[in-house]
Amino acid sequence: MGWALALHGGGGGIPLDYPPEQLQPRVDSLRHCLQIGIEALKDGMPALDLVELVVRELENNPHFNAGKGSVLNCNGDDEMEASIMDGNTKNCGAVSGLKTVVNAISLARLVMEKTPHIYLAFDGAEAFAREQGVETVDSSYFVNAQNIERLKQAKEANRTQVHYTQLDYTQPTPKDLKSEKWIPNGDSKGTVGCVAVDKQGNLASATSTGGLVNKMVGRIGDTPIIGAGTYANHLCAVSATGTGEAIIRGTVARDVAALMEFKGLSLNDAADYAVESFPKNTAGLVAVSATGEVAMPFNTLGMFRACATEDGYSEVAIWPSTMN
Repeated sequence: MGWALALHGGGGGIPLDYPPEQLQPRVDSLRHCLQIGIEALKDGMPALDLVELVVRELENNPHFNAGKGSVLNCNGDDEMEASIMDGNTKNCGAVSGLKTVVNAISLARLVMEKTPHIYLAFDGAEAFAREQGVETVDSSYFVNAQNIERLKQAKEANRTQVHYTQLDYTQPTPKDLKSEKWIPNGDSKGTVGCVAVDKQGNLASATSTGGLVNKMVGRIGDTPIIGAGTYANHLCAVSATGTGEAIIRGTVARDVAALMEFKGLSLNDAADYAVESFPKNTAGLVAVSATGEVAMPFNTLGMFRACATEDGYSEVAIWPSTMN
């Protein structure tokens, strides 16, 4: 048994010719957050604290679709959401519809620890944030020129968008990415998440997002739904990314745990099976097991991801290993 962690910055139709000036900051950020996680686990930080720490760092980074980098809904507002789960106790907390909270993941943890509930949303969640004294800012903090341009593009195309928007569900080839089949959504960004197992074998998962560009006001995705975008128990911890509606229907995070618990599958086999059951280009996840295994499957073209284990293995990647 040993510690392990994995994190993601979203999955989708990430083109192989992704502009270097947009690609490199994301890769550097993943590597930075991975190193923070490695050092914290080496120092004995509990898994629950670790996943909150790493996701906070990702939320504070404008290059991902969470916190500072959250995309805008159809009214031009941010509506952030997050959830966190402790695998040892199955305690969990979730929030949605946040407009002023700097770190949604920390408010989700406060919901878990300071209320009798699991999920708070919109005005109720904002009021709870003020009551708890968490850091809040004017909503203009989350609005920038890039996000305004993303919203403009989405409105012109009359669609909600995340990453690169695909017009069908066939797996793309590098040639496809230069055809009209793929419509770039500006400087694409993704949901963030982190999973970890600590030195004591305790597991935890955390996920945070700004949702979809041009989504309807009030839409809630998979990120704050326990069992869909986030799940942890005594066997594994899972954080998902992709098309929220598909992930909710398929309860992908819980499926990984169920396949391990009831079918006796390994983490890698369970994670692969769960993702393969989804339509192409809709889902990806990162997961760790109680024994320190790591899985990071996806059926999209790419997924910003990173992992490390106590035995010294580490990886930062975007596309399948044959393309990286």
